[in-house]
Amino acid sequence: MAAKTIMFQGTGSDVGKSLIVAGIGRYLNNQGYRVAPFKPQNMSNNSSVTLDGGEIGRAQNLQAMACGIKPSIHMNPILLKPEANHKSQIIVHGQIHSTIESQDYLSLKKHLLEPVLESFNQLTSYYDIVLVEGAGSPAEVNLRHNDIANMGFALASNVPVILIGDINRGGVIAQMVGTHAVLDHDDQAAIKGFIINKFRGNPRLFDEGFSLIERLTQWEGLGVIPWHEATRTLPAEDTLSLSSIPTNPESHLNICFLVLDRIANFDDLDPLNLHPDVCVKPLFSGEPIPPDTDLVIVPGSKSTRNDLELINNNGWRHDLISHYRRGRRILGLCGGYQILGRVIHDPNGYEGTPGSIEGLGLLDVETTMLATKKLVNVEAIHADSNHAFYSYEIHLGETKGPDCARPFAFKIGSGNKDPEGATSADRLVQGTYLHGLFVDDGFRTNYLQSFTSDIEEYNYLQSVNSALDEISNHIQASINMNRLFEMMR
Repeated sequence: MAAKTIMFQGTGSDVGKSLIVAGIGRYLNNQGYRVAPFKPQNMSNNSSVTLDGGEIGRAQNLQAMACGIKPSIHMNPILLKPEANHKSQIIVHGQIHSTIESQDYLSLKKHLLEPVLESFNQLTSYYDIVLVEGAGSPAEVNLRHNDIANMGFALASNVPVILIGDINRGGVIAQMVGTHAVLDHDDQAAIKGFIINKFRGNPRLFDEGFSLIERLTQWEGLGVIPWHEATRTLPAEDTLSLSSIPTNPESHLNICFLVLDRIANFDDLDPLNLHPDVCVKPLFSGEPIPPDTDLVIVPGSKSTRNDLELINNNGWRHDLISHYRRGRRILGLCGGYQILGRVIHDPNGYEGTPGSIEGLGLLDVETTMLATKKLVNVEAIHADSNHAFYSYEIHLGETKGPDCARPFAFKIGSGNKDPEGATSADRLVQGTYLHGLFVDDGFRTNYLQSFTSDIEEYNYLQSVNSALDEISNHIQASINMNRLFEMMR
């Protein structure tokens, strides 16, 4: 029997769709259902590698975790990864399909509904329930033609829709009623209900507004979800969240990371952001590196050469070199690793005009961009602590040079220990292609204790699972779950 399905769309980005899907997925999993997340089209430079050898948006990875299953390429069949110069890399079923100008994607969309429906059918044939997440807003009716992200998918697959509005931003009545006003009749009819999210205070104060939305849209209200602090402890997908990372005045270790224009996989930093003994500060373009910083992390980038130019032009190059000369440490992750080297070669122009660009020269290595993206899950051993951890690689370039003789880690496979990453001769600068390394509690503790012994152990995955349970219970108590289940088709 085919799965029951329901789709959650939003009046805009960052209204809480991803976490609502995760929370409901956890609730249904706890009820004994086999449940899976599905997002037809995602736009994010935060991605992870699946067991079936592709990449999907990081949010679907978290949702799969909430549902108690392993992530698959079919949970996010189309992934758009924005690059510089108004281009996006198009990922279809986990693999690179093309890199095209943004405006050209509109004509490509009509060819992508088939792989979207193929993945959707794969999931619905196996699971009891599939929870679908939209992207952006259905009110963007200028994008409605050949749409695969919101109403185009909903009508093509006959999946009912729940619309989510964010009251924390203000104007939620206009969000809801305005969305209804711009949709055509068929799209209006596909929406069966709505949820108001992120309410601060007593939800009863919105009773009149809630009834007004019901009357003006003829959609059934399923409830008001109050603001919940546990959402701050879960990985975010939008760079908007980086500006709200809480500081820790009682920290024993100060870490800064550069918010690059094309920052990618910044969820690598989540286990550090939440560590009670660590203060993590995002630095936005032009902000100086504080002198009390113990570690600067140069994170991943979807457009390494362009972000290297950003570093050269906004003062960060000088700041990083000064930080290094003060005897402080630097860690480059993926694109950040490439930036720390002597030079980046891009002879075929995968990131723009063919050519080479001088790196920061803090690691004696050089990178060459290659046509084939490396997508692989990795078991590794940290070279300094000998601690094993799981991670993944997702990058285009290949990096070589004398500092690779002092690897960051060793990759384990087929009985071999292959060196990975690089370390400077004075051991102040390191680079690695390994993502997700700080998720491992043992590795993270050993790494942070190399700065100070005042770092206590912290169970990151336990905190994520606890937060998912809290949010699941919070959503269950806030909305009419019985009606939601009845609305599923």
